[in-house]
Amino acid sequence: MRIALCLISWNELDGCKHDVPLIDRTKFEEIYCIDGGSTDGTVEYLESQGIPVYKQTAKGLNQACKDAVDHCTCDAFVFFHPKGSVPVKDTYKFRKYFESGYEFVVASRMMKGARNEEDDKFLKPRKWFVLCLALAAKIFFKREGNTIWDSLHGFRGMTVDAFKRCDITDMSPSIDIEMVCRSYRLGLKRIEFPTKERQRIAGDSHFKAFATGKKLLKYFWFELTKRK
Repeated sequence: MRIALCLISWNELDGCKHDVPLIDRTKFEEIYCIDGGSTDGTVEYLESQGIPVYKQTAKGLNQACKDAVDHCTCDAFVFFHPKGSVPVKDTYKFRKYFESGYEFVVASRMMKGARNEEDDKFLKPRKWFVLCLALAAKIFFKREGNTIWDSLHGFRGMTVDAFKRCDITDMSPSIDIEMVCRSYRLGLKRIEFPTKERQRIAGDSHFKAFATGKKLLKYFWFELTKRK
């Protein structure tokens, strides 16, 4: 099976400088980046490292991911956000699952053996929201197969055919929970494995908690009530 590593970036120069040199390029048949309009030197750095960079065709994380799949010439892909927050070596773990027949694979921060960046804190609002959204998706859409508990981690992979069948909306940034919901409704063979998250190398999240949460709930309501 041919597998592509698809970097998703937007002003992540420090993260790229940390992660890219650690990538064993023999582990993938294709490596490239979709960039959301970086102005900090991210594009120039990646190109200097021999990684092709494509500018996303419209705003939004959903579009970046759809563009990534459009550029993919392999059978499956791994989305990886180079922020220095998860082990690069975990990108190699996807292959065994794809070659075992899984169509959707998530690197999870929510299961035994994993770590979430909020685990050392007393209050864990982001982690609890992720788990609540995962539980809701399980209750309303899952009929069989494994449960995906890390419903909002962008570090994930899917076969190209399965992704196209998901028919992802433009309701950005719904891509992560949308892939989970669609995998349930389409009966895709799915699995997650543990990864350990730490604070990003530099910069702040591009997704503010409250505003992002509202958009995700809006998507969930759409999937539940309007989508056939």
